Formats: sequence, C-alpha cells, structure tokens
Amino acid sequence: MPPTAAVIRGVQKLVLYETRARYFLVGSNNAQTKHRVLKIDRTEPRDLVIIDDKHVYSQQEVRELLGRLDLGNRTKMGQKGSSGLSRAVSAYGIVGFVRFLEGYYIVLITKRRKMADIGGHSIYKIEDTNMIYIPNDSVRVTHPDEARYVRIFQNVDLSSNFYFSYSYDVSHSLQYNLTLLQSWSVCVESESGAAGRQDTFDIFEEEGLPTQVVHGLSHEPYSKYVWNLRLLEKVKEIVHPDWLLYIIHGFCGQSKLLIYGRPVYVTLIARRSSRFAGTRFLKRGANCEGDVANEVETEQIIHDASVMSLSAGSFSSCVQVRGSVPLHWSQDISTMMPKPPIRLDQADPFAHVAALHFDQMMQRFGSPIIILNLVKKREKRKHEKILSEELYRAITNLNQFLPPEHNIEYIAWDMARYTKSKLCNVLDRLSMIAESVVKRTGFFVNRPDFYCHSLRPDERWGDLGGTVTPNGRLQTGVLRTNCVDCLDRTNTAQFMVGKCALAYQLYALGMIDKPKLQFDTDCVRLFEELYEDHGDTLSLQYGGSQLVHRVKTYRKIAPWTQHSKDIMQTLSRYYSNAFSDADRQDAINLFLQVFQPSETKPHLWELPTDFYLHHSNTMTLPHHRHSYTHWWTGGVLTYLPLPFDEAQCEENMKKVSVKRVNRYEESTDIYTEFFKPYELTAFDDTFSISMTNSARDFMPKTVGLDPSPFTVRKPDESAKSVLGSKSSKEEAVLQRKTAASAPPPPTEEQISSSSEDDSEDDREDDASASQRSTPIRLTETSHEDPGPQQRLPAARETYGLNLLASPPDEDILIYHRFAHLGQNQHKVERHDDMKKSDAVISLAPVSVFASDSIYEVCAPEVDVQSRNLFETHVQTARGWVRTLGQEDVLMYREYIRNRYM
Repeated sequence: MPPTAAVIRGVQKLVLYETRARYFLVGSNNAQTKHRVLKIDRTEPRDLVIIDDKHVYSQQEVRELLGRLDLGNRTKMGQKGSSGLSRAVSAYGIVGFVRFLEGYYIVLITKRRKMADIGGHSIYKIEDTNMIYIPNDSVRVTHPDEARYVRIFQNVDLSSNFYFSYSYDVSHSLQYNLTLLQSWSVCVESESGAAGRQDTFDIFEEEGLPTQVVHGLSHEPYSKYVWNLRLLEKVKEIVHPDWLLYIIHGFCGQSKLLIYGRPVYVTLIARRSSRFAGTRFLKRGANCEGDVANEVETEQIIHDASVMSLSAGSFSSCVQVRGSVPLHWSQDISTMMPKPPIRLDQADPFAHVAALHFDQMMQRFGSPIIILNLVKKREKRKHEKILSEELYRAITNLNQFLPPEHNIEYIAWDMARYTKSKLCNVLDRLSMIAESVVKRTGFFVNRPDFYCHSLRPDERWGDLGGTVTPNGRLQTGVLRTNCVDCLDRTNTAQFMVGKCALAYQLYALGMIDKPKLQFDTDCVRLFEELYEDHGDTLSLQYGGSQLVHRVKTYRKIAPWTQHSKDIMQTLSRYYSNAFSDADRQDAINLFLQVFQPSETKPHLWELPTDFYLHHSNTMTLPHHRHSYTHWWTGGVLTYLPLPFDEAQCEENMKKVSVKRVNRYEESTDIYTEFFKPYELTAFDDTFSISMTNSARDFMPKTVGLDPSPFTVRKPDESAKSVLGSKSSKEEAVLQRKTAASAPPPPTEEQISSSSEDDSEDDREDDASASQRSTPIRLTETSHEDPGPQQRLPAARETYGLNLLASPPDEDILIYHRFAHLGQNQHKVERHDDMKKSDAVISLAPVSVFASDSIYEVCAPEVDVQSRNLFETHVQTARGWVRTLGQEDVLMYREYIRNRYM
C-alpha cells in the first residue's frame, strides 16, 4: 500500500425509505459494511431540513434502526398489514437538491455504467436518474408554473454524457491528482519521526493492527467543470463529505491497445465548462469574468493496464483546451441564416476580458500558453477576420507586460483556405505545428526516463519541453485551439496534436523505440475513432449535430457517401440552431442555477435575453478590478512555468483534507474496491472486455501479418476478405459462419456471384446477400493453374501457410486418438486398478507437472539450489548484497576478459 492514497467515497449505494413525515436516505460503501443515514423532513413545504448525525452504522445497527422506524410509524401498533416504512428507490448517488416555486426535489442516480478505469479507479456514466418531490402532499402548496419549470429542468438529459467517480477526481487532471499524492507522500516521510509513530501506535494499539499510517487525501474539485456544484450548495456544510458526489459533463471514452499482448489503456476525458455554458449561436465569446463559451478541457491518459495502481503503475497524460475567442462578440440570429454576421458588442481597448481568461489559464496550466487560431484570414467580406484581428491586438497588448520567457504565443493558420488548395497537405502542416507545441509544453509522466533513452538518444526526445523532476515529467503550459464554432476544424487540429503527443507518451513508457506514429496503423486508427467519438459528442452538445468535417475529410480519403452525410449533418445543425437552441439554453440556465425562479421576478421564459444572467457584474464596478498592466493574479509569476494551482503553497494546501487511517482501511483499499472479493461478481463487470480493442477490432484477421499495432497497413488490408472483394461486415459474417459449420463446396453460380462488384452487391436483396456470404472451402489440391472461374486465392496468401494435399499418417493417427478420447471420456470410470482397454488411451505427459489433469494437479518440486538462487535475487533487490565467493569472482573476471579484452 502506498504511503498516500486517494480516499474512496464511503457512500456508493443508497436506499431511500419514506414515511409520511420523513425520508430516510441510507447510504453504504460498496462492501456494505459501513452505513450512514440522512433524515429529510417532509413537513416543511418550502425549506429543506436535513439532519446528518455523522455516525457510521454497522449493518446490524442499520437493520435495527429501520426496524424501529417501521414499528414506530405504523398506523396501529402491532398491525403487520400497514407498514410505516416503505422502500422508495435504490440509487448510486445524489445529483443534488433543487427548488423552483414550491418545495425541494432530490435528484438521485438510479442507473450507472462503467466507462473507464484509471489505475483501479472506476469512472461511471449516469444512465438514469429519478427526481423525487420531498414535501408531503398534505403540506404541498401548489403553483401553476411549477410543472413547466420541472419540464425545463428535465430537458437537461442527465443520462447523456454526465460522469462521476467515487475515488478519482474527474474535475482535475491526472497530473494534478498524482502531483498532490506525491507532495503529500513527502510530507508523510518527513512526519515519520518518533512522535508520529507514537501517535499512530496510540490509535491502533487496541485493535492489534499494524502501525503503518496511510494518509488518505480528498480535495476540493475544480468548480469550473462541476455541473452540480450549486445543486449541492444548500447541503454542503450540513452533511458528511461522503454524501457529496460531483459530476462533470463532456465525454469519457477508453480503448485498449494491445502491444504483443501487453494491455495499454488509451483514455480520453473531456470536461465541459459550467460557466458561460450554452448552445452554439446563443453563447459566443466571453463574459465579464473571463469565462468563454464552449470551453472544453480534453485530457488523453495513457497507462500500462498490467499494473493496477496509481502509485506503482506507469501513467502519462497530455491536456489540451478549446474555447471560443475571448472577446465580447456575438452573432445576430434575429434572421436565421447559415452564417449570421459577427459583431463586436463592446469595445475593450485594454483587453480586460482576455486578461481575465488567460490569467485563469496560467493559474491552471502555467506557461507557455499557446493559441492556435484556425479562423479565416482572407475573406471578400469581413466575417471571421474580425475576430482574428481583435484577438491579435489583445494578445499583443497583454504580452508587453509579461516577462518575455512567459509570453502568450499566437499561431494563426487559415485552415479552411488551405483545405481547398490542392498543393497543401493540411494534416502535414498540422503535424508540424503539433510537433512544435508538444516540444514546448511537454506532457506528464509519473516515472523517470528510461536508461535506454540516454544510451540511444532520439533527436526528437532531446529538446522536449516541460519540467523534468526526479519522479518524471510535468506538463507546463497548454495549447488552446479555436475556430469560430470550436467544433470541426478544432477537433481535427486537436487530434493531430494528440497523435503527436501519443507517440511521445508511448515512447516515454517504453512501448515504442521512436516517438513517431504513422497513419494507417492499428494504433492511430483506434485513436482516431476515439477522437471522432469525442468530437461528435461535444458537437451534439453545443451545435446540435455530429461533426460535419472529420479527419478523413481533411486527409481527402473520405468516401463519396460521406458527402451526403455531411449535408444531412449541416441541415440537422441548422434545424437545431433555429428551433431548439432556445429551449436547451433555458434548461442549461435552470440546471446550473444561473437563473433561480422566484415569485417576485419574471419567469425564465419571459426574459428577453439571458445576458445579465451570465454577466453578473456588468452593472456594478468590481472592487478588486485587475490592473491593466499587472493583469495576472498575484503570485502566479512566482511559480511559472509551473501552474499556480499545483504549487505547494499554503493557499492550495487549505483545499486538501487529510485522513489518517490504517493501511487496511476500506476507504483507501483500491484492490478490494475494484475486485470485490466479498461478493460474487460477473467476469464481464470486472473486466472491461467490451471496450474497443486494437487486436480484435482493427488488426487484420489474416494469419502471418505483423501483429504490432504500429505497423503501417494498406487502407483496405484490415477489411480484406477471403474472396478479395467483400466488405468488412461481410467478412465478419463469413468468418462466423466458417467457424460454426463446415460448408459444402460452392457452385459455379456462387463463385461467379461472389466476384461481382460491391456496388451491385449493395443493390441486391437480402436473400442474394445471404447466398453470396456462403463460405467457401479453400484447399490446394494441385499445383496446376485452374481456370478463370475456379481461381481462388492461395492458402499462403490467405492464411500465411501452405495446406498439403493430405496430412501425414502420424497426424491422422493423433487426430483419431483425440476424437476417440473425446467420444469415450464420459464412459471412463476413474479408479486406481483400472485395466487397459481399447477405450483408454495412454498419453505421455508433456509438462513438468507430475500430475496434471482435471482431477488433480501436483506442482513440481524446486531443488535447493534454485531456491537459494531465488532468495539471493530477492535479497539483492532489497539491498542485501551477499559477499561474492571465489567462484563468482573468477566467473566475473572471465566475462570481462571475453567481453572487453
């Protein structure tokens, strides 16, 4: 167990019990060994009254408590028919408490699905929720507009891309979480004096447990990316922190990259900002606090899944940011058109809004802040160019007050213009930008560089940026990408930067020998699919449709059918912007509590605009307004290029709560939490075999090819069928049917139909398609050249081996014995004095085990010399080096003489 660990939330399973006067919410940990109880009053029509005794109950104590409550709330004492305590719903967490014009509601997570695993810490997606009205019907004061507010609130679909974790802080980056653990590990080592050990001994001496201390850490989430922060604000100071479950909105996906059988998890987490959040045309630019629209922090995490531990495993992460141009700008949608005109709403000569935004970024990411601006620069009529010119002025103004080494870097590239050019390769240009960006910012790795990197240095690795520490590398600074919508062009640019960073991350973890990945490899295909899912999800949330232009579009290898899909996505986005964006914006404002209903002010649907909801300090002059020259927060420059949020200063340490527990405490035992040895679990639930797998989903099925996921394959190689002209889906059907049964030889009509063109295959009906998918037996009966109608691919070309006309007699005999053994296995009776008969076959053992069968296994004995050698090896690893004998010295001298002399 590491000296410092993340605290696992003690409330993971909830059951809501109700009486006429109270709700009793019983929460327990995963093992159901520790319970907490919340009492919610139902007699208050408007106020929320919650009582938490902060006591930890055992399972027996909870049963006795519920039994007493049941008995005490029956209408008649001793009457069994009318139970006073009824079970209302089971849940996995509390989203929050919300009130409109009547009483409070409680929102519970009733269904979840595991989406990712990071070092044993599970990340879940909300699948379903339940919204329950708290006050009793007898005290309820109805309001005619209550039902409309409930409908608006429920327009935010909580089952769509909301995520949470009980033990991992999904609102912070992996670098922040692990840096916090490492910094507190140093504190633990410095505290491990006699006094600290004596305190620990006093705590655990009565239980007879080991006196080793584990500091469990829990810290405040990053409020910018928490979407239910205000829903929990009412009860935050009342209940125990175990009840508080913070959720993020965005995307979470994980795929498995198999490198010669070694599992490497590629995880993508996108955190959408809850500040100035909204839909595409209704939220543009930035508000008065420096929060921009459509701001998303995307983090790609690579880790070796063969080691399940945050402290002992190998992890790497890289963070990017996308967001609207940080200016006061909007688009006039009074007359809906495909491209509404862009206008600057307020003059900001001193770039005050941009200063607030970049100040936030420097606090969170350090320096350098690199801006990749992809909007157009050459237009017949000024449209996007307005934003480019104003952003360049703002950055120029801010940079003149910063130290030169920490200046904001600005890269402007008209991606749309170069896409139309036949002479320019868009992705090659983006690849060059990505290489320079990754070398400037670096990335996070929690382990030091390999010795082989210094023995065989790579030219790309030598000048890598970031900060090198004894424990690994830290990312300092971040790339901020934007176009006008921050959707299509931005997603492709982020994919190229992520692809470049992925190569460096795999190289840092010792998975590849050069920090470079090429297209058309299984690894990049897997990564591209993950990024396209990420882009589609964010585009649906913000723009109302999936991506219109994808990576294949910019590679110019997209099929013709993609053009019709692009048109449909454009129409879907236009329809969403014209008819449904206003309702979605109202739902987001109500869910985030930007607007709180009241009988003394107009209703949400009566407001002509929500401008003043998101620009709260527009009408008041701030008391602590930033200086136009000293525009950053005090203390930020002291720690640059490291981020201020990760600095070990007194202000940050106040946000961390330390729990001093025993090493076997359930709240820090991630092994027990993940594998659940206390209950019967399903294999599919424990191991995520349903995630995308490079070997299963991308590697060609042809035997004999290089199984490495970094091998460049032809575009059609992974979809190559036995017949050479089938699609990948038909090939999958073909292989399943081949494995299920041995088919008859094909007729001439089937062979001729199987060689038809794909376009004609698509136009035929299902019956002919099923007939064409009849598998064909491939054998090489002779070396003569068959006719054109009977020519089939050679076995070596298809399977990677030659099939002989007839197998040897020895192989036939082995096969007959194997089949005979299978037929008569159930007839054989097991007893010691069994006589040999024709039904029993004596097989010589091929393993070193003395007895190896389904009935018994006897492990081989290890001789004394091997035991001594193993013990010596273990002692050497612990630092106990034994004295070398004369024989060892002579052997070493002989090795040196032969090797170097």
